[in-house]
Amino acid sequence: MPTVTVNGKEVSLGDSERLNCIQAAKRADIEIPHYCWHPALTVVASCRMCLVEVGDKKPDGTVAMQPKVVPGCQTPVKDGTVIVTNSAKVKQAQAATLEYLLLNHPLDCPTCDQAGECFLQDYTYKFGHMQSRLMEPKELKPDKDYIGDQITLFTDRCVMCTRCVRFTREISGTGELQVINRGDHEEIDIFPGIPVNNKLAGNVVDLCPVGALCSKDFLYKQRVWWLKSADSVCPDCSAGCSIKVDQNNETVFRLKPRNNPQAQGDFMCDDGRFGWKYIHSDQRLKRPEMSQDDRRVAVDWDTALTATRNGLKDAATKTPKAVAAVLSPWMTVEEAYLLAKHLKSLSPDVRLALGPVRVEGQDDHYPKDVRGNAQENVKFTIRAEKCPNRRGVEAVLQHFQGSIINIGDILGDAAEGRIDTLYFVGGDPCGGLDESHAAALAKVKTLIVQDILPSAVSARGHILLAAGSFAERDGTFINHSGLAQTIKRAIRSPEDARPDGRILWELVGRKGLFNSRVLLQEIALEIPRLAALSGESLEFNGVPV
Repeated sequence: MPTVTVNGKEVSLGDSERLNCIQAAKRADIEIPHYCWHPALTVVASCRMCLVEVGDKKPDGTVAMQPKVVPGCQTPVKDGTVIVTNSAKVKQAQAATLEYLLLNHPLDCPTCDQAGECFLQDYTYKFGHMQSRLMEPKELKPDKDYIGDQITLFTDRCVMCTRCVRFTREISGTGELQVINRGDHEEIDIFPGIPVNNKLAGNVVDLCPVGALCSKDFLYKQRVWWLKSADSVCPDCSAGCSIKVDQNNETVFRLKPRNNPQAQGDFMCDDGRFGWKYIHSDQRLKRPEMSQDDRRVAVDWDTALTATRNGLKDAATKTPKAVAAVLSPWMTVEEAYLLAKHLKSLSPDVRLALGPVRVEGQDDHYPKDVRGNAQENVKFTIRAEKCPNRRGVEAVLQHFQGSIINIGDILGDAAEGRIDTLYFVGGDPCGGLDESHAAALAKVKTLIVQDILPSAVSARGHILLAAGSFAERDGTFINHSGLAQTIKRAIRSPEDARPDGRILWELVGRKGLFNSRVLLQEIALEIPRLAALSGESLEFNGVPV
């Protein structure tokens, strides 16, 4: 097995692994500072921050070191490679590089959005000089807020790592960004009249190691050291991008991609990045309601859940074939399991159907060519299926129902008066069913709706259960390829709304508090198709099912 030595520590490599010095050092928990290098982009070795000493161990045990420091990002390692990151020569090179980068960098840290998670701050503290020797005035360059609809460029903060330029050429393929001018006059800019408005544009803000590229949506909203993060999964489509939900005081401020090689890699689309605003909509359903005298009134949860529980039980006893439930593809696996198992325990004749699966256009693949067509080497895909957990809910339905009943069949029976009681779970921020389809529910005698926003269905509901968004719940989503990932609660639901898991846990009469981890163990034992959900690795990058 190949072995590399980093500052005296031996690191073992796989026989087919191809790593550079930065990656090998990371295996030894040693940080090599870098700006321009990113694992998802090509290597340019332009920032010169990752300079290290490299040598080779000879068969007789002696080490022959190269005379000069070399860029670690561009230097591959092999069996016997020796890397030194803490010598006087390396420290001097790192400090000199930082001093050069800071010559014209403004002291914007008190107002910069990147402060607190800035590579320039961190590296200056760890590897730089205490003071600057520059006595002349700094060169000032104008900001460029025309870079994109969601992006602004603070030009004088830029360290010219060119990550953003390479992203638009290699990942999105749209190529809007370029380097203009030469030498100390070079800057990042767009091609005239072509702003960075592609559907992956927000990723250049995440890639920027300093505060040069900033998100207009997050600009000056919150200091990052106040934010608390929770690992989650983007619910905007079936791609299942791993994300972090950043919040403070129960308010979400941003979503950021979380590296997951089993899911989307390092990036996410702008539809998901900026599409979470409905979480804090003033239209959110905030308390349970029930119909009384041709109008709906707010009630407490005990009243709403008791009425729901008794209504389902009575209907399933008297006319079980006239009872149905629609399980939304926005539900977690745990929520779908709780509801499906409870209804089938009331009567095996209760029907369970899959809710509306919203599809918009076709899968959108990246990178693009100059004509906007997807290239053969696909690196990122925005899925046309706009729901996070169709496959997970289908697995539960297949187990309890034996087949996947289309919602069209339920609507058809409801329109003809063959369904008396219907439990409808929503969750789609776009509403799910439009007015013309929801009109088929007019003859349903007891319509129970569990949702987060008003919709054509909730307007007809007799019992309305105010549910939680993805950021307010714990559970599991399974993406288009069968990768199961956990979502974790980041904020509380508004006012008297509740997470769906808690609603269903109390509805079915289980004792204690809703616990996703415990419930997954039960699901894994009962549903063979989901047996992998009991594994510990689900908490990290997910598991295929």
